[in-house]
Amino acid sequence: MFKVLIIEDEQPMLTGLRDNLEFEGYEVETASRGDDGLKCLQTGKYDLVLLDVMLPGMSGFDVCRKTRAMNIDTPIILLTARGEEMDKVLGLELGADDYVTKPFSLRELLARIKVILRRTAARSQGLQNSLVTIGNLDVSFEAYEAFNAGVPVKMSHREFEILHLLYRHAGKIVGRDDFLDQVWGMDYQPSTRTVDNFIVSLRQKIDIPGKSQHIITVHGVGYKLVL
Repeated sequence: MFKVLIIEDEQPMLTGLRDNLEFEGYEVETASRGDDGLKCLQTGKYDLVLLDVMLPGMSGFDVCRKTRAMNIDTPIILLTARGEEMDKVLGLELGADDYVTKPFSLRELLARIKVILRRTAARSQGLQNSLVTIGNLDVSFEAYEAFNAGVPVKMSHREFEILHLLYRHAGKIVGRDDFLDQVWGMDYQPSTRTVDNFIVSLRQKIDIPGKSQHIITVHGVGYKLVL
């Protein structure tokens, strides 16, 4: 049974998420403050975290940042009422695996949870770590691991999937719709701006500013990886 931690201060939202996830067969723990949620992450083991951005005690962004700083790699889905693109980019840069903007449909959220948990399970199967070099990074797509000069680099599951798709089609254009179909799947359809946000985060990990650019924008179409 997968164990999910919900960190949310709006009681109706917290209760609704907990009840629906338990109905789906998940074990659920909850916290209504950011600092309390961080303590749960320090002392407990979870398969996934649903993390609200606007929280008393400590913001969701700070919880995410501190969690990754402690080398806790539990997948995180941010829940945010904010619509600004920079807030979403910031969440990805801090190590979140995905985000949903309130109000969201329960079906969409459940689909995102299932996708991330499937990838986490695949990662834990002990597959052989074959490394490929992409810009600054040495990457194992099988183990969902990345290194810069031997130092582990934190990347979300979604970032690995996007980079893997680009790598498999290196030198060729991958359209935004291709990312949505092959990375997110048909259960739900985020906007193409979602793809752009992840690309921004990936570039910061791969490229050397002013010296190398490996993910090229093809305006109006998509992106291309140049090795």
